[in-house]
Amino acid sequence: MKKYFKVWRSLMLLVMTVFVCSGFTIAGKGYEAYRKAVGEVSLEDKVASIRQKDSFTEFEELPQIYVQAVMAVEDKRFQRHLGVDPIAICRAVRNDILAGRFVEGGSTITQQLAKNMYFGQDKDLTRKVAEVFVAMELERDYSKEEIFELYVNAIYFGDGYYDVASASRGYFGKEPEEMSDYECTLLAGIPNAPSVYAPTKNPELAAKRQLKVLERMEVCGYFSTEEAETVAETVSLMAGLVQ
Repeated sequence: MKKYFKVWRSLMLLVMTVFVCSGFTIAGKGYEAYRKAVGEVSLEDKVASIRQKDSFTEFEELPQIYVQAVMAVEDKRFQRHLGVDPIAICRAVRNDILAGRFVEGGSTITQQLAKNMYFGQDKDLTRKVAEVFVAMELERDYSKEEIFELYVNAIYFGDGYYDVASASRGYFGKEPEEMSDYECTLLAGIPNAPSVYAPTKNPELAAKRQLKVLERMEVCGYFSTEEAETVAETVSLMAGLVQ
């Protein structure tokens, strides 16, 4: 039994050593990828290119309900973290292990902005580490409002709309500040999977996603049960009617 325990302990120490060494290797490669990316195009230039869009929408022009809906469904600790959310990462790792594949990313709004600015959509650990370094730089140099503003001006909403103003005009024929609670919560759910949740493509799936947004808003305290139910009734009435 003692011999078996020694072998088991040695094996575990070996596994842990390999794990730690691999972690340092991935971290090093991720940092190199980050330095290469910002070396080719600085963060300031990337930010400037987003702000130069004709359809750029400033934070003050966004309805509060829209801002709250996005944070509720994408990053509920956005106002408190420094670019990375350890709780969300641990939850994502657990769910990925249980599923045996990548099913949840755990990325914050800041990380998603970093990804959209510099990196592709591949779920690669080196890229994820590089994304973290960019996110930390964003949090250091820009306010939360600026980061959120850049995020909604750089994400894809389906149907060829690559920012919140284009999506609002395209789907509703309105400027972002004119969106209703119904429209805000619908739009907030689309970027998670634009090809699936675009209301012109899959109105029923878009409605189900919107109900999830409402559920998250209630949990986060942005909506009371009554307020969430009121919008949910509109969702039910509109489901299947979006052309």
